[in-house]
Parts: sequence; C-alpha cells; structure tokens
Amino acid sequence: MDLEYNSGWKLHPIGGDTGQAYMGTKAEEKLFLKRNSSPFLAALSVEGITPRLIWTKRIGNGDVLTAQEWLNGRTLKKDEMSSLDVAHLLSRIHNSENLRRMLTRVGGQEVKPTDLLSDYQTDLPLDLKNHSLLTDVFHHLLETIPATDSSCLRVCHGDVYRKNWLLSDENRLYLVDWDSAMLCDPARDLGVLLCQYIEKDDWKSWLSHYGIELTEELIEKMMWYAAMNYLIQIKQHHKKARFHKMNQDIIRLQELVTTK
Repeated sequence: MDLEYNSGWKLHPIGGDTGQAYMGTKAEEKLFLKRNSSPFLAALSVEGITPRLIWTKRIGNGDVLTAQEWLNGRTLKKDEMSSLDVAHLLSRIHNSENLRRMLTRVGGQEVKPTDLLSDYQTDLPLDLKNHSLLTDVFHHLLETIPATDSSCLRVCHGDVYRKNWLLSDENRLYLVDWDSAMLCDPARDLGVLLCQYIEKDDWKSWLSHYGIELTEELIEKMMWYAAMNYLIQIKQHHKKARFHKMNQDIIRLQELVTTK
C-alpha cells in the first residue's frame, strides 16, 4: 500500500471503526501507527493520558502519520469500568486546565446540548425520523435541555466505552482514541460511562472518588447526555448499515428511559 511505501513501515491493520490504525514493524522495532490523528495527541502524551508519542511525520500523499510506543495490554472488562483508577484518570482529564488550553489551541470544538440535537437532526434518515421511541426521546431532550455555558466546558473524550481504556502489562491505565475529543460539559462523558457500566446505587461512591457530589441536577444532566449519545450512535450505526448494533442501542435506549 502507498502508506507502507511512503513510511517505510510494514503495516498490520488493527480493528476499529476508522480503519486508520496499524501495528507498524520495521526491523526489531514495533510501534502503534495511525493516520491523521488529532494534533491534540501530543498534549495527551505529555500528560501520560495516552501511550508516549514517538514522532509525527507527513507522508507523500499528504496524510500525517503518528507513532506511539507499542504497549502490550488489554482493554478493560465491563466490571472494571467502575474502578477507582478510571474515576481518577477521568477526573484528571476533565480538571486539567493545561489540556483545556491545548485543545482550544489546536481548534477543539465547543459542543453544547443544542449542537448535539442539531447534529442528530441533520440528514436524519426517514425510518429513524419515523421511529416512535427515537422521536419521543428526541422531543423529551428538546424540552429538557440542560443549562450550560462556556465556563463549564472541559476536555471530554466523547467515546468513553471500555474498548478505549487500555490497561498495560505494567498495570498502567490509559484512555486512547481521541478522535472525538471536544470541549463539553463533563456530564457528557460521565453520563455515558455511569449509565453504561455502573449500578445506580454505586454512583454516589464512584463520583466521590471522581471528586464531585451526586446531585439531582447532575443525575438529570447525565441521563440527558446518555440518551443523546444513544441517539447519535443509532444514527451512526444506521449510516454504516450496522443494523444489529443499531437495534442493540435502541434496546439500551428503551431501558434507559424506562428506568429513570
């Protein structure tokens, strides 16, 4: 492939939605290579949020290739998402003024609830537009938009599912795949993580380790963002004809809104 020719690395594709990630090998060296990663990656590497960035180079076809250290490890299991290490790392990210400043510097987008609602509505397929559950949820979200302002916005990962949490063989935890990074209310990440992986009875304890108190206002915000995230994912799955995953998320959305 052109990328191999231009970079000099032997590339072995790694599973993922973008098809842009590879294990790169050259002689005895092994690296994690990715095309067109976010320029925010350098700041994340310095902070130890992601594996160490080794180099960045532009190759012949105009793509930017980044290389990170290759770490042997695994993604977290579902029951490990409630760990204190996850709470502490996510808190570090959300409360880092340096990361906020760096993401702003590289053009990080501010995303407010109205932006998410607008993005969902844009070019929405007719069968999703006519789906009774999705329509009801959307109208409810439209009527209950959480208050927010720019001073509340922090660096959010935007895709905190367990597949993006890497535990190295040295027992070091990383959050990877920052292509969806944004400046948003931290309730965006928290809502997705807590509603997906943590029993509601444990929210108060988990959030105390994260560093905030569980309030009714926070619960409402997290539930709002969790439901909004399901709508966005359902639309993405539909666009890519991943109908089994789409239907799974519709079921999860139904469970979320009926157990509020």
